[in-house]
Amino acid sequence: GTKDIDNPATGKVVGTLELVSHDQLIAAIDSAARAQREWAEASAPRRQNVFYTFRQLVLEHMDELAQHSVREHGKTVSDARGEIKRGLETVEYACGIGANMKGEHSLHVGSSVDLTTFRQPVGVVAGIVPFNFPAMVPMWMFPLALATGNAFVLKPSNQVPSAVVAMAPLLKEAGLPDGLFQVLPQGHDETAAMIDHPAVQAVSFVGSTSIARIIRDQAVKTDTRVQALGGANNHAIVMPDADRDFVAKQL
Repeated sequence: GTKDIDNPATGKVVGTLELVSHDQLIAAIDSAARAQREWAEASAPRRQNVFYTFRQLVLEHMDELAQHSVREHGKTVSDARGEIKRGLETVEYACGIGANMKGEHSLHVGSSVDLTTFRQPVGVVAGIVPFNFPAMVPMWMFPLALATGNAFVLKPSNQVPSAVVAMAPLLKEAGLPDGLFQVLPQGHDETAAMIDHPAVQAVSFVGSTSIARIIRDQAVKTDTRVQALGGANNHAIVMPDADRDFVAKQL
């Protein structure tokens, strides 16, 4: 199916989003799983170098990326640029991920017992993100997932998808192999299928508390690692000429 993308500042339709079908979703996740097996064997410096280059490309395309959020979300230009800059802080952390993936070795933790800890990728990681920060919240997730050797499949907000869609070719240009980063606009049924897919080993969600509980409960049933961040609220100013019934519904 398809969905219109509105500019909330004008009320006009500015684009059309094509939602993935169930078959397309499964094919994309299967592709990510195949690519991840090779990516997991890539060295930490190779993975880090992707994000050094990606950071520079995001800086070079800052205005273009920000305009997607201005047009689809109604953000001011300064706010749209600001959230990308905050997302870049996570990209910068990914640039030094090798130092944070070191294991541990402890001698004599028990009688004739030593302890060794390894850090290994889990496989395919899914991200489900909200509308309020179209660039920043996805950038909280995919740099760390990819830098640690995982593949990443993303369900963007269908209201504001274009900023993160525009990052996909930048990751490719930065050297990320095909298949590892999949942006999959989808409906509720496909989201449930994504979480249930056996290749998806972890899910990260940001959004409302009610949906966070649903994501958590579904992931737990399949022993999928889950991070469900719910309950955050943003401020809003209701102007005297607003349609109060509409405002109440949207809030």
